Amino acid sequence: QLQLVESGGGSVQPGGSPRLSCAASDLSFTEHTIGWFRQAPGREREAVAAISGSGNSKEYIDSVKGRFTISRDHAKNTVYLQMDNLKPEDTAAYYCASPYTTMWGGLRPDQYDYWGRGTQVTVSS
Repeated sequence: QLQLVESGGGSVQPGGSPRLSCAASDLSFTEHTIGWFRQAPGREREAVAAISGSGNSKEYIDSVKGRFTISRDHAKNTVYLQMDNLKPEDTAAYYCASPYTTMWGGLRPDQYDYWGRGTQVTVSS
């Protein structure tokens, strides 16, 4: 079973630029869409960004376009989420996930089957 482990979270000041990492345990990871999601206290989990297995297709929610960049390194079995110009409303637990199949998962959480345990990002001055 594919295991995903997130890292890179922490406390950041507004305007900060942390980079989250999602490391996978299985080499088949390179064939799968990887999505980043977040959940703030009292709110539903929402998609943030997704990248295809090849890395050629990417999708973002409107609120992070131009500020977040998703990328992947097949050699390291890792997907990254570079977050720039962070705002307090970006505060949330961030999760990476992968569908069971190799089909494009997009920004729909119900398309994803394997989930990491998350990493907290807190944006505060």
